[in-house]
Amino acid sequence: MPNRRPRLEIVAPAASPAEAAAVAAAIEQFLRQTAPPPAPAPPVRNPWLRAALLEQTGRAPGAPTPWGDPHPWG
Repeated sequence: MPNRRPRLEIVAPAASPAEAAAVAAAIEQFLRQTAPPPAPAPPVRNPWLRAALLEQTGRAPGAPTPWGDPHPWG
């Protein structure tokens, strides 16, 4: 997963390196505290339900399905 957070760079000629680091750390902390929570994991599909759906639609168990399976089950 690529890092989509902006790279912080402080441009202040009068600030000392310690002051610039303190400001950058405060902004980083703010970004961490206000970040949205991670998305919940998708629900696990019941294998018996999937087998019944495959059987009723006449599809082979190893074939791709239209139900959003990331890969066919064997």
